[in-house]
Amino acid sequence: MLVADAQVARPRWTGGPGYRVRVTSAREDVFVGPYRLLAPLGEGGMGVVHLAMAPDGRRVALKVLRPHIVGDQEARERLAREVSSLRRITSPRIAEILDADPDGPVPYVVTRYVPGLPLYHHVAEEGPITGRDLVHAADCLAEALGAVHAGGVLHRDIKPTNVLMEGRSPVLIDFGLARVAEDPRLTQTGWLLGTPGYLAPEILYGEEASPASDVHAWAATLVFAATGRPPYGGGPAMAIMDRVRRGEHDLGGVPAPMSALLARCLAPEPEDRPTLPQVRQWLAQERAGQDGTRRGDLPVAAAPAPELWTMPFAPTPVPGQETDVVPLASAAHEEDPAAAATTTFPAYREAEPYQRPPAVAPAPTTTLAPGPPAWLAPTPTEPSRAQRVLQLAGLAALAGATVAYAPYLGTALVGLAVLLLRAGSITRQRHDRRRRLRGRERWYDVPASVLASPGYLALALLGTVSGVVVGAVVGLAMFSIGYLLQLRIAVCLVLAGIGFVPTLWWGPGSQRLRESTRSLVTRTARTEFLGWFVAVMGAVGAAALLGVLLSAGPNWAPDVAAPWNR
Repeated sequence: MLVADAQVARPRWTGGPGYRVRVTSAREDVFVGPYRLLAPLGEGGMGVVHLAMAPDGRRVALKVLRPHIVGDQEARERLAREVSSLRRITSPRIAEILDADPDGPVPYVVTRYVPGLPLYHHVAEEGPITGRDLVHAADCLAEALGAVHAGGVLHRDIKPTNVLMEGRSPVLIDFGLARVAEDPRLTQTGWLLGTPGYLAPEILYGEEASPASDVHAWAATLVFAATGRPPYGGGPAMAIMDRVRRGEHDLGGVPAPMSALLARCLAPEPEDRPTLPQVRQWLAQERAGQDGTRRGDLPVAAAPAPELWTMPFAPTPVPGQETDVVPLASAAHEEDPAAAATTTFPAYREAEPYQRPPAVAPAPTTTLAPGPPAWLAPTPTEPSRAQRVLQLAGLAALAGATVAYAPYLGTALVGLAVLLLRAGSITRQRHDRRRRLRGRERWYDVPASVLASPGYLALALLGTVSGVVVGAVVGLAMFSIGYLLQLRIAVCLVLAGIGFVPTLWWGPGSQRLRESTRSLVTRTARTEFLGWFVAVMGAVGAAALLGVLLSAGPNWAPDVAAPWNR
């Protein structure tokens, strides 16, 4: 097989002098080093990640620099920094490094391939992460961050697009902005590298990053996972950074046990945030509480300042000596709205050089506040999946029995309930969108939603009518089958209800109905008594209606008799 040098055949980013890879003319296979490229996985401002095949047949993730910056020494240094950071870390929650050649003609780094979507797209497709899965994801991501810090590295760029979901477990990727303890700072005077909504306030003020900065980014990423929206809203980058500096985050929709923790982790002052070991200890007790074991108050020991982070920040200035500024690789690139890629922004102010005070002896064990710490106190667990399923089953049985007992009136009542649920879903969606764009809730949001509710009802009406009509057609077909089999009319009507309700739930335009109903069920299930009450009353109501139907026959109101007895 002939082997020749050729340009990478990807029109969007090929070209540029000196960027040549090996291509076999027979199969048009593209190689970078010994790795055969299979498909693109993602793109950033400086590199492209491909799914590739190693010589031993394993599938790996291979990151190469874009052709137009291959000759940029600063870009190569950033890739080499990523390689150096990854080699310090060993954890199943990290896409570990397998191979790298940052100094070759085609610089690349090879990591473990994680077969999953980025958290950003996972939430967009599957919806926000809730319940046990949210606590599990938070713990896994905290475990990954703990491994990063244990290797003497700060990640500095934790965000939803840098987290891959391997099943229900997150894996941390992209160490392009990571910094080890002895490295000089990456932030050029007057500029910042990072994504505005996930940067800690101290970085926006031009101060040095610390483990507390990663804790802040961890919490911001978890808020997105739990709500599907950034904690500081959208809009212009400067507006977002202003909200970050003032601590104006939006935790609406985050479950109560987690929201208190995330609020502490998003504190504007680094010293007000819990340390990562404290976060992991709280998560461990939260998971234990969900498993049914007893949880007590959690005392927190003040963590000693490890020597790893007591590094010099800036030397004492010498009169007459000029300050050398290390030039940085530009992180500016095209903004991808779906990926929220890393961008470059001017800092709020330049940090003055200072020397970190010497490490002190660990303080004695204490609690975060007098008495039981409120943010670490035992909290009610998320509603169990079984309780939510039983509520949905009870409501579905009640809806089917209502349609079977009173075909006309019951169908109208169920249709009205569907209309209200769909309108409520639209109202909540528009309300959340306004809050997300502004980054906070305004006093007039609720009155505005109430005034707009007639319009939302009109929007929901079309989908409701189509869903009810399709469900009625399926129910009529089920009734006809029973009638042809010469079953009792009451039994035929039960079959009609069985056909009507599932079609309404899974039929055309039913996604909004499912989302709204599940949200309502989850809220009622958070109050244990109310959740079980809804499930039991749904089942009892369905049984009562079916009993009356089988004993006394159906109710054809508002008509006086069955349509075939007129």
